[in-house]
Amino acid sequence: MAKLIDLNTFTDERGNLTVIEKVIPFDIKRIFYIYGVDNSDRGGHRHKNTIQAAICIQGSCKILNNNGKEKKEFLLNKASKCLIIQTEDWHVMSEFTNDAILMVLASEYYKPDDYIFEKYNSSSNI
Repeated sequence: MAKLIDLNTFTDERGNLTVIEKVIPFDIKRIFYIYGVDNSDRGGHRHKNTIQAAICIQGSCKILNNNGKEKKEFLLNKASKCLIIQTEDWHVMSEFTNDAILMVLASEYYKPDDYIFEKYNSSSNI
């Protein structure tokens, strides 16, 4: 199941500095970010091989995860919070604020055949 981790953040009178170092459980092969989202949901899939780390670096959004056994919703509303999304986590990103920027670090390069769009066939469907 997906889990939240705290990123090291240093704060003083000048502002905040958040560091992503030695906390991501995979080598980063791809980075993308989602912004300017209307009322639409994003995602709606899981992966065969890709693990992801999602950080809402501005604004907020929710990510609903279902690993086939458990459903859990996460609110990403701090740039110092990182959600690790496992391959088995079917996820939907929603409720983006107007200013939201969701940055995602991925363990694999983009491959269309890595995506599984079908929901789990169990009572835990999202």
